[in-house]
Amino acid sequence: MLEGLPPNDATHVMRVAAPRIPAQRIADLISESFDPAEVAVANFEQAEDDWVVEVFAGAAFDAEMLRELVEAAAGPAIAATVTFGDVEEKDWVAASLEGLVPVTVGPFVVHGAHDRAKVGPNRVGIEIEAALAFGTGHHGTTQGCLHAIVDAARRGRPRHVLDVGTGTGVLAIAAERRFHTKVVGSDIDVVAVRTARANARANRAPGVLMLHAAGAEARALRDNGPYDLILANILLPPLKRLARPLRALLAPGGRIVLSGLLTSQAPAALAAYRAQGLRLVSRRNIEGWTTLTLAVRAQRPHRHVAS
Repeated sequence: MLEGLPPNDATHVMRVAAPRIPAQRIADLISESFDPAEVAVANFEQAEDDWVVEVFAGAAFDAEMLRELVEAAAGPAIAATVTFGDVEEKDWVAASLEGLVPVTVGPFVVHGAHDRAKVGPNRVGIEIEAALAFGTGHHGTTQGCLHAIVDAARRGRPRHVLDVGTGTGVLAIAAERRFHTKVVGSDIDVVAVRTARANARANRAPGVLMLHAAGAEARALRDNGPYDLILANILLPPLKRLARPLRALLAPGGRIVLSGLLTSQAPAALAAYRAQGLRLVSRRNIEGWTTLTLAVRAQRPHRHVAS
């Protein structure tokens, strides 16, 4: 996994080794704590359950702050092994792609251009390159949302879909390719919107409309709604703030998928949406991250989907 590409003038690197799940938590926490245009985080496997996290920047790190983040994510023993160094010259794009193997979720195969030939017949290939936006398909939150799209397809074909915080656009593209319907993707980050638009064109998803919008109350989102399926793969604080406006955008009988949540954060997100009259339909846990599917009125008993 690589969230962002190393800055062109990257001169500093932080490295730490850890088992897979702690390494992923370290990478996630650091990537959430910095501007992706200034700091890039790579997480890759060296051997079985032996992973390395590398953090790149063009300015010297605050070593104490980074050690504190590593300790918060993985404990003091691993934080004590953090090292800092200078960056050697290398082909950053090639290096970033080495660790991005194709990810398969149901019919979807999310891959980079270097693995285009590996997409088998009867699969829905979605080509996403590492970029300055979140969403290569490798993160548990993205995979959870892809599973939710597969689940939604079993219920029927939603007429309108909204992907809030679209990042690279991978979820919006997946929904358009699966449902062959109108999909709106939005993001507060103009770089993400440009990236998502380019990805939608590259993946021949003409039904995707990418909008630059702050939050869920933008007029353009209301004008294109209401939505039968809303995807929101962001973080807990904005998810809680969006509970009321997302509920207002939901069509009768529609569903909302929430992700970007550590398993421990799921109850707080659920409480915010229950206050808006929504009920839990299903929960999926993947590598310490939780994806929730909610509806105004649950049509079947709550079920737990094992990861």
